[in-house]
Amino acid sequence: MSATTPDAAFHSSATRPGPIGLITEGILDIWSRRRLIRYLVRADLKKRGTDTLFGNVWWVIDPLLLMIVYVVMVTVIVQKTDPDYPLFIFCAILPWKWFTASVTDSIGSVSGQERLIKQLHFPKVVFPVASTVSEIAGFLFGLIPLFTLMLLFYRDRFSPWILLIPAVAFVQFFFTLAISFLFSAVNVFYRDVANVSRHFLRLWFYLSPGLYSLKQVDKIAAQNPIVGQLMALNPFATFFESYRNVIYNGTGPLWGHLAGWLLASLAIGALTLLFFKRTEPSFAKVL
Repeated sequence: MSATTPDAAFHSSATRPGPIGLITEGILDIWSRRRLIRYLVRADLKKRGTDTLFGNVWWVIDPLLLMIVYVVMVTVIVQKTDPDYPLFIFCAILPWKWFTASVTDSIGSVSGQERLIKQLHFPKVVFPVASTVSEIAGFLFGLIPLFTLMLLFYRDRFSPWILLIPAVAFVQFFFTLAISFLFSAVNVFYRDVANVSRHFLRLWFYLSPGLYSLKQVDKIAAQNPIVGQLMALNPFATFFESYRNVIYNGTGPLWGHLAGWLLASLAIGALTLLFFKRTEPSFAKVL
């Protein structure tokens, strides 16, 4: 593409398309730059593997260490657990770690590329997409300790339903991508997003049925309907319970709820992509 034929993403504000046009443009940006996204993902994975002593092994060790911390906290301090609690909690830790890592990386994905953004004209949406996609590797590596735990200690929990983990992960990916669009754009203008997000995500996890079952939430909701309403709006109530069903309970995921959250994630993703595309022309000026 020559210098005299600028990308459609960089037309003047007077000729910029409307909301539907911007959303379509954003989707086309992602598709047309898929090779660039693959390159960014490979570069990110390679960098992580060489920046630490144990490299990619940390993707296996980290969720296990996190599981041990929560198991000790709940079983020793709170002294209240569900049967086979390490596996019970690992079903939530693995997808939650994937989500938080994706969001955390995406927050600085645009603002961290200041020099590149000021020098070259290209769709900036590739950065949060690449950050979110690269964290899929961490989730896949996390399946290694999951299956190891089941083989060594919880063989009776194995069932054909476990093959549906990708179906739940598919919905979670689109929800995560929607959040990544929003946070990566907002952080360009307000750099405190990274600091606030750590506390926000921690609170979000404790308000999700990660350390406790959805049945316990139902008991609380019976006494406090507001809690039940808030939980109904929490996608990780559906995600955690669906992962637990296919891994821990040996049953099918919450198909109806997953379908609802897939549609909601696509709608939220369209809105956050629209916000990203509307603010994109200002990135170079602000950075």
